[in-house]
Amino acid sequence: MKTVRILLLGDIVGTPGRAMFQKHVQHLKKAHRIDAVIVNGENSAQGRGITQRMAKFYRHNGADVITTGNHIWHHKDIYEYLKHNDDVLRPENFPSDCPGSGVTTFTVDGTTIGVINLQGRVFMREHLNCPFKTAQSVLTFLRHKAPIIIVDFHAETTSEKMAMGFFLDGQVSAVVGTHTHVQTADERILPQGTAFITDLGMAGARNSMLGMKKEPIIQNFLTQMPVKFSVEMEGPMIMCGVWIEVDAQTGKALKIERIQIVDNEITVQPEDER
Repeated sequence: MKTVRILLLGDIVGTPGRAMFQKHVQHLKKAHRIDAVIVNGENSAQGRGITQRMAKFYRHNGADVITTGNHIWHHKDIYEYLKHNDDVLRPENFPSDCPGSGVTTFTVDGTTIGVINLQGRVFMREHLNCPFKTAQSVLTFLRHKAPIIIVDFHAETTSEKMAMGFFLDGQVSAVVGTHTHVQTADERILPQGTAFITDLGMAGARNSMLGMKKEPIIQNFLTQMPVKFSVEMEGPMIMCGVWIEVDAQTGKALKIERIQIVDNEITVQPEDER
């Protein structure tokens, strides 16, 4: 039986997250015999958005596809890249007039892998198209092209993420949640063979508020006054995600395992979002 192993990494936040990815991804690939890497890069540029340079950085360091979410439009620099490249995805349930796509395929050792990026609506942008119906529509053509299909569901609530997992159980190889930056401990194979985790977690500063400096955010909670969010640059750093093993013929998930790396040695320079 031929299998494919895929590494999925949660929201990478700023320079610390990118440094963790660059330092550890090759070791992870070797240690777990990884065939493909998918990473959520929507928080790459100073904690919000992604640029062309960062997209190329991920590709250069081993990522096959970069997914995103609600911060995809923060840097206009990425708009033109989305029009001409399919290795960075924006949520598919954004209006069709938006640049880019939320669906792509790539091939690993003769096996085609499909990736779908969706965004939730609960406590987020509720005027987006229904992610469930969008997934259904995409699968009508994608399932004939790719035996393995991975879904990054960028959503706020556990209920909406779990609903998507059960909704797509048996139709895709994996549904992984992103956006909340806190890795959950509920990784499992659903009854019909779909790997699932509510949230992959993040890469960035461990002693932070979702990768951002904690003091201004605590002050905001205390006073309700506006504050400036900025990326926490002090260690230790953390990187979270999962790797899954999939039957290349049936597309059924065989194994899912959580990954969490803590690094006390990484030091980073001030943010450069160019």
